[in-house]
Amino acid sequence: MMVSKSSVLVNVLQALLAVILGNVVYFVLAPSLPPVARHQPFRLDIGMVVDFWFCVVAYGLIRTARKWK
Repeated sequence: MMVSKSSVLVNVLQALLAVILGNVVYFVLAPSLPPVARHQPFRLDIGMVVDFWFCVVAYGLIRTARKWK
């Protein structure tokens, strides 16, 4: 199945926007999160999972908003 370059570009931009928005929300809320949910640099921890979850939610919201158009 062929995919147009423009649709690939749109998907990449949506994913990039989701990562940026998810990280912004995470870092704004990080001081109010419990200590276990805060990411420690250069470690694999629960904070990374929480940050990833924010990015996934942002991606879902972006995709849902585009379908509503």
